[in-house]
Amino acid sequence: MKKYKIGYTDGTYDLFHIGHLNIIEAAKQYCEYLIVAVHGDEVVKERKPAPIIGEEDRRRIVAAIKDVDQAEITRFRDKKKLWELYHFDVIFIGDDYKGTKWWNQFEKELNEVGVDVIYLPYTQSVSTTKIRQRILAGEG
Repeated sequence: MKKYKIGYTDGTYDLFHIGHLNIIEAAKQYCEYLIVAVHGDEVVKERKPAPIIGEEDRRRIVAAIKDVDQAEITRFRDKKKLWELYHFDVIFIGDDYKGTKWWNQFEKELNEVGVDVIYLPYTQSVSTTKIRQRILAGEG
């Protein structure tokens, strides 16, 4: 039996790549039921360039992955509010966020309601930012 009943992770998942899949597959190893949320277009634009692929198309791509039990679109980043919606036992995030101001705060808030935070290995070789840069530079 898996350690957690309900797991949660979220991200932009624009220009879906192997790093995204690695996080989702690793997360599913820890939980019976995995919720994967896609940041809505407006949420993404708060911190990054607008996504190339629209939110509903990104949600459908994520929903088609065999390890995803439920795919949603998020309208905010507040992880405690997301916990209030989905009541997950554990949340997964790439280890590139470990120790950041935001995640230190999220971790503290989530620990207060009994949610564990698991940092999964970030795939160094690929990122949506790198893919965008290569496309804009005309590289194959």
